[in-house]
Amino acid sequence: MEKIKMTTPLVEMDGDEMTRILWKMIKDELLLPFVDLKTEYYDLGLVKRDETGDKITVEAAEACKKYGVGVKCATITPNVQRMSEYKLHEMWKSPNGTIRSILDGTVFRTPIVIPTIKPVVKNWEQPITIARHAYGDVYKGVELRVEEAGTARLVFDGESGKHDEVVIHNFKGAGVLQGMHNLDKSIRSFAHSCFKFAIDSKQDLWFSTKDTISKKYDGQFKAIFEEVFQDYKAEFERLGITYFYTLIDDAVARVIRSKGGFIWACKNYDGDVMSDMISTAFGSLAMMTSVLVSPDGNYEYEAAHGTVTRHYYKHLAGEETSTNPMATIFAWSGALRKRGEKDGIKELMNFADQLEGACFDTLGEGIATKDLVNLMEGITPKAVNSADFIAAIRQRLEKRLA
Repeated sequence: MEKIKMTTPLVEMDGDEMTRILWKMIKDELLLPFVDLKTEYYDLGLVKRDETGDKITVEAAEACKKYGVGVKCATITPNVQRMSEYKLHEMWKSPNGTIRSILDGTVFRTPIVIPTIKPVVKNWEQPITIARHAYGDVYKGVELRVEEAGTARLVFDGESGKHDEVVIHNFKGAGVLQGMHNLDKSIRSFAHSCFKFAIDSKQDLWFSTKDTISKKYDGQFKAIFEEVFQDYKAEFERLGITYFYTLIDDAVARVIRSKGGFIWACKNYDGDVMSDMISTAFGSLAMMTSVLVSPDGNYEYEAAHGTVTRHYYKHLAGEETSTNPMATIFAWSGALRKRGEKDGIKELMNFADQLEGACFDTLGEGIATKDLVNLMEGITPKAVNSADFIAAIRQRLEKRLA
């Protein structure tokens, strides 16, 4: 069988720990035998990020803007323990946060749904996509620990000479402070991405904040979304889809009562938390796709989960692991499909469809990694290790492509 040709490279961003091991297995078994893979490679493993002063992350993000489509492996965001373990020069920021900021994108996360795994919320019939704002809030916050009584103020000095100041709190003793910000430009880009994604997927869009409490910060999100929606209102009406705003506590209640099948737009922290809740309720965080979409049409695909550290240590000890590669496989299939779509290569788009179909075939026959076995209903599943699971997918992929 002749390999499928590519004309434009994907931006390939390698990662850390067990997902890095899976990354190579997926390429070797499921991609390279079938596709003449063209990528521009960036190693975003923690060691290389430290060696380059994290410049390689910025270079990878700029490459995504250049080529339009990237695919990323899970990476470590270091904490104090990682500083010591990897002997880092600095506690580098989240590479995902850096890439999101440079692309000015919105993260859309959707669970991979299969018939044998029923959602914990029994009335959910269709996937719920979380649209997470990819800038600001606590992720760009600054913090202070205060050890004594005193007054904390929020101060803004404008270039025009305007001075604004408000008292945050009169401390009677020790405490903590946090300051965070957002930008009208970023919120507007978030809104455009959400409305465009809703139109592309022909799904209703929900948006939620807490503007009754945060009247200026969250209130600005609400106002900008309503303003931007006017650009898309006619198209929403033509497609028969709706835009709906509500307070986040009301949204949570409505989501639980819903049948699913819509996009839920959330601010940065809310989206971080709710995407984990949605993925777990649908089955497993390892079954959650993630794509970063910028308003100017650039895409970066990745798994929604982390680097599976516990399995990596077992792997280093020579032990067999049963790590679920589904979300990482779907990151590759999503990127290849989008690359094919942008370049007009139908064979590449079909390959992405068949790769995902082979994954569903494998799971449908009860062949699964250990994390899914206890979740499956109406079937007698067989737990296999990661290598055997990927090999089973390859067998079914070859049949589909024959």
